[in-house]
Amino acid sequence: MEVVVFEQNGSGQQKIDGIRRYGRNVDIVQIIDIVEELPEFLDNPEEFIPLDFSGDLVLDFLVHQDLSDYLVHLCVEKQIPIISSGKKNQEAITPFTCCGLGFHKQLGPYGQQFGLPEYKVTLDGDRIVALQVVRGAPCGATWEVITRVAGSEIDEALTLLPREVQYLCVANPGRFDPISGKSPVHHAGHVHRTALQKAIDAAKNRGE
Repeated sequence: MEVVVFEQNGSGQQKIDGIRRYGRNVDIVQIIDIVEELPEFLDNPEEFIPLDFSGDLVLDFLVHQDLSDYLVHLCVEKQIPIISSGKKNQEAITPFTCCGLGFHKQLGPYGQQFGLPEYKVTLDGDRIVALQVVRGAPCGATWEVITRVAGSEIDEALTLLPREVQYLCVANPGRFDPISGKSPVHHAGHVHRTALQKAIDAAKNRGE
């Protein structure tokens, strides 16, 4: 799967690194990094977004809303799905955070591996002895907390894992969700804790 990334001043670098490190059959073929200083409002976003990009998926890590909206417009024309996390645009896939992305068939290997986290747990009594990532955040936090949590008692792990994820989260903590009242950082911790609890329950049901 060929992925094109748009960012500003390296704004997507940690996620690019995470995708390259943990993704399989997901190839980032082009990175467009816009480094110019921009005014608050852009009348000419087409001057900053090249037209000659192609791929199976576009990841929008742009900061400026005018650039992002124009990029979505281009992707619609090119019939390329685009993920614009944290943005508001009805023509794009817009989860609140990258780790809040649900399953979408058109996202192929990327959508299978990245988005709402999913763990598989092995238990020894009330202790987590092994933790495996089935699906995780493109920033890599889902994978990187494993060694910090494995070996912990269940109750401790359910507090430790979301806290460690929040330390690694690169989302803007000041951007609150008006519905849940959570910041992206809190949301990241919440979805990871939920994933861990689900995996623990599944392990108990298997009798592990």
